[in-house]
Amino acid sequence: MKSNYRTVLSYGEKEIVINKSKFIGSSKQVNSEEEALEFIDKIKNKYKDATHNVYAYVIGETSNIQRFSDDGEPSGTAGVPILELMKKEDLRNTVIVSTRYFGGIKLGGGGLIRAYTQSGKSALEAGKIIEMTLFEEYLIKIDYNSYGQIENYLLNKKHPIKDTKFDTNVNINLYIEKRREDNFISDIMDFTNGDAIIKKIKQVHLPIDKGRIIV
Repeated sequence: MKSNYRTVLSYGEKEIVINKSKFIGSSKQVNSEEEALEFIDKIKNKYKDATHNVYAYVIGETSNIQRFSDDGEPSGTAGVPILELMKKEDLRNTVIVSTRYFGGIKLGGGGLIRAYTQSGKSALEAGKIIEMTLFEEYLIKIDYNSYGQIENYLLNKKHPIKDTKFDTNVNINLYIEKRREDNFISDIMDFTNGDAIIKKIKQVHLPIDKGRIIV
């Protein structure tokens, strides 16, 4: 995946009761269809005595993998509403399972759609929707004379520092948002009169909430 995308930060689970039926919404960030299916199987095993374990997931940069299951509920009343909720929230690499324990009162088609949508929303609230932003991890080697100025620059520009090691040089591992790469490299070379060693390590997605990286 080469662009930013929305997903949930971590595993989330929340229980709600609608007309005596208990719904347990579970959500998780996944990186492949295999991971999504493993999560679904885990929830099904955890709640194997439930009446239904409905699920939906969206995988891929262009949402190219979309799957759902009504798990015995009337067609289109369970998995589809959860999938539509995920599409409305523009989520990627996300799976939701909604577990239902029937409480004795039938909800009808419209009632089921509303109930599973609400359960999906509760699962997303528990997992916390965040933006996964594409960064490049860099290693820069600079001399000690440049360190103070560059440290201030990195803090002012809010470039996240992974770690700093001191030997014959100062070695800083940090993350640079993809769109800010060129300016970063230019600034570092200016500060060090072209003496800095700048090495690109790898691309990573990091979770962002309200403009800040979540560690």
